[in-house]
Amino acid sequence: MQSDASQNGALQTGALPTGGLQTGALQNERFQNQAMQMQKDWQDNPRWQGISRPYTAEDVLRLRGSVQVEHTLAKLGAERLWSLLHTEHHIKALGALTGNQAVQQVKAGLQAIYLSGWQVAADANLSGNMYPDQSLYPSNSVPAVVKRINQALQRADQIHHIEGNTDTHWFAPIIADAEAGFGGHLNVFELMKQMIEAGAAGVHFEDQLSSEKKCGHMGGKVLIPTSQAIRNLTAARLAADVTGVPTVIVARTDANGAYLLTSDVDERDREFITGERTSEGFFRIRGGIDSAIARGLAYAPYVDLIWCETSEPNIEEAARFAQAIHEKFPGKLLAYNCSPSFNWRKKLDEETIATFQEQLGDMGYKFQFVTLAGFHALNLSMFDLARKYKESGMAAYSELQQLEFASEQYGYTATKHQREVGTGYFDDVAQVITGGLSSTTALTGSTEQEQFA
Repeated sequence: MQSDASQNGALQTGALPTGGLQTGALQNERFQNQAMQMQKDWQDNPRWQGISRPYTAEDVLRLRGSVQVEHTLAKLGAERLWSLLHTEHHIKALGALTGNQAVQQVKAGLQAIYLSGWQVAADANLSGNMYPDQSLYPSNSVPAVVKRINQALQRADQIHHIEGNTDTHWFAPIIADAEAGFGGHLNVFELMKQMIEAGAAGVHFEDQLSSEKKCGHMGGKVLIPTSQAIRNLTAARLAADVTGVPTVIVARTDANGAYLLTSDVDERDREFITGERTSEGFFRIRGGIDSAIARGLAYAPYVDLIWCETSEPNIEEAARFAQAIHEKFPGKLLAYNCSPSFNWRKKLDEETIATFQEQLGDMGYKFQFVTLAGFHALNLSMFDLARKYKESGMAAYSELQQLEFASEQYGYTATKHQREVGTGYFDDVAQVITGGLSSTTALTGSTEQEQFA
């Protein structure tokens, strides 16, 4: 009979290696099966039609690690956004600056939320400063606002649910602004993961040099080579695949209004170089719609939507861009920024403005958005109230309140602000904890219940 020690030794030197080999073989078989399934999904699933990945399913699984973390809101949002893009004539969105603005947008019937980096720079970034749209704020600021918006939508859903209502889909997909990626392709990879962890459904990247990034309607924009922009878009797709979320990726080109380029390394960019150099060493280029079309065509195989940033609301220009893209990539989805940087009444007549988005939708611009709607709505409404309040005191506030009452017929509920932020929901929580014996619930006996019922 073997001693305990020799038995243990047999276990350590004999049984475990055999088991280890078996375990290793099983793990390898599981890895190969997962890789085959992923590759098959990329080939057969209509979701990935026309999408190129310059990497393998094995690469994704190796980089994923041994645990697949679930990102429920990001996944549901991405799937819903993709479905809306293929079932609606076009999707209209407004830029939300806060969670409550997003709640009001969904309540009013909008199906998606746009989150602008411009607005985050201005009044919602984690540094607490007011910045112009030049990527001066911490790179995790937009993911933080994505999370904040999703949490506000979640609270609205909870309030709605305990009140027995099921007529609103609160989790509108959020399309978030990743700007120029805040660095190189590794920065893009990490930022994309943060966006997904926060619950973003779609993310857009632009082809500017991150360190010189400007708002699309500012001067001084510097493009990176087309190949470098494609690497950034590939990094975003890889990050989405590694996290297991079918995030909708939008490529924005600023080439229409950019006149500088970092390098002539990519031959696709050379036809637009004028030959001059700036004091910083940048190449001067011919900006314009031809340059933007060339970029859009180069990005098309790697992304779900293409966005050409424009300097004015020009339907002919939009048609030319769409036609050029669709000649080589039929059905490729497009996005359009109905920017508040445009003076709409100065550029277009009322009739054209009224039909502008329908015309864009006919051309395949499936996602259309007013980037800075939250900023302008917030500022104008508060300025208007403050001006009137200064002049007429409480009569001005009462006027605002009457407007709130009048909007209730359309679904507005924030007149009852205690209820709006979840007082009733947490009264329910308290009652569950105390077995229905709580005598300190907040909504019962409140001024709101007495005067706004």
